[in-house]
Amino acid sequence: MNEADALEIVQAAIWTVLVASTPAVAAAMLVGVSIALLQALTQVQEITLTFVPKIVAILLAMALTAPFVGATISAFAGVVFERIEVGF
Repeated sequence: MNEADALEIVQAAIWTVLVASTPAVAAAMLVGVSIALLQALTQVQEITLTFVPKIVAILLAMALTAPFVGATISAFAGVVFERIEVGF
């Protein structure tokens, strides 16, 4: 294994983390922005108001996209294990 192989595996790992975390981050961002807009319109400045809807949105997003996230992580693990088996 040389530096190019290690760099390729690290790059694939970072990409896998980005792709796998996108549904949860996107759900939290959409809920956060909509609640911030609602707070700005109603002038209710309660900090704890955002936590429960964000948690519910993240749990729903992860429940709905679990097969996609699992397949993404499984594909990355398969590539890494295959490279270990072949000897890079």
